[in-house]
Amino acid sequence: ASGTLMAYAELGKELGDRRLLEDGEPIDIGTGSRLQGRHVRIPLRGVAVHIGAFNFPAWGWAEKAACALLAGMPVLTKPATATGLAAYKSFKAVIDAADVPAGALSLLCGNPGDLLSHLTWSDVVAFTGSSHTARGIRGMENLLDRGVRVNVEADSLNAAILLAGAKDAAYDAFIRDVHRDMTQKAGQKCTAIRRILVPQDDLERVREALSERLSETRVGDPSIEGVRVGPLATKRQQVDVRAAIGKLLEASKIAWGKLDGFHLEGADAAKGAFVAPLLLEVEHAGPEHPVHHIEAFGPVATLIPYDGSVGQASALVRSAFGSLVTSVYGDDRELTGELLQELLPFNGRVVVTDSKVADRAPGPGTVMPQLLHGGPGRAGGGEELGGLRGLGLYQQRTAVQGNGPLIARYLGG
Repeated sequence: ASGTLMAYAELGKELGDRRLLEDGEPIDIGTGSRLQGRHVRIPLRGVAVHIGAFNFPAWGWAEKAACALLAGMPVLTKPATATGLAAYKSFKAVIDAADVPAGALSLLCGNPGDLLSHLTWSDVVAFTGSSHTARGIRGMENLLDRGVRVNVEADSLNAAILLAGAKDAAYDAFIRDVHRDMTQKAGQKCTAIRRILVPQDDLERVREALSERLSETRVGDPSIEGVRVGPLATKRQQVDVRAAIGKLLEASKIAWGKLDGFHLEGADAAKGAFVAPLLLEVEHAGPEHPVHHIEAFGPVATLIPYDGSVGQASALVRSAFGSLVTSVYGDDRELTGELLQELLPFNGRVVVTDSKVADRAPGPGTVMPQLLHGGPGRAGGGEELGGLRGLGLYQQRTAVQGNGPLIARYLGG
């Protein structure tokens, strides 16, 4: 959260006190140099309502607020109830430490009531959460009638693809990133790897490598040194994750791990919402296979063998109907280039890791403030962050045409 706020604070310093942003260069629209048009972006005159998810109580509100505030809109944040206290603590820390103008940042931890029914066309809604809830928000009569902007970041069955012939460094990065995404935050990340695409000839060694790493991963009280996987956010999440695992197991098998009876360090299974890391595996995964449509939002991922071709890899990825991020690991440049072209339309972000950058690559689970966060289709169809690109949601882009030099003066250019 603090890193994203700092990144946008630096952008704010660069922008200075300007009241609008130019979008592109002036355009000559007639004979002579005086008749020109230009595009500008100026803040909407409403409020940005941000509805957060339980799994990122600090970063979730901070990354949205950073864009909205820099764009020139006040923010009203509604965090998820389950982790509302953590959101409040982080929110208060920022308010206490920064010189925030009165009314620029507001936090609503209670029931929002009919808040959204009072919004108008100059307001914005940015939502992160389930696609089910997103459908309800998008379909609200008031938002539709008044043309309120709605940005959604929703479910995503992200994939990691190992290319045939990957060198050791790229292969090791692949294993590292899959393991990290399965265990970090107990797998409760929207960017976590859920589908692990492996060439058929590499399936056994990948299974063994991941199983070895997972067998060394300690589960329990995260305050104990060396414990890597803590509980899920709530008991309700535990119920939901176990139910999703049950549906996945109707068409897959357990490659490593177990649902019950796993060892916990310093914790009581009856009191905590624990789910141990679980590696699943399928033999074949056609477009209708549950692995492309059911997300167990916890420390769970599924091995999917493929024939090593661009065609099958891309077909498997797009079977999930749009993702936040897909990651590719390998050193075959021709194959990588072909695959990248096929993946771009179905992803908000694609991470390409070869042996030359493997030791420095942060992995697909890390969202950079300089790069877009969001994705098409199931992932919500929205965009956040991306440096100055993230401001666009909160601004009106307007074309202005006429006497070029005078327009520049009027606009402060």
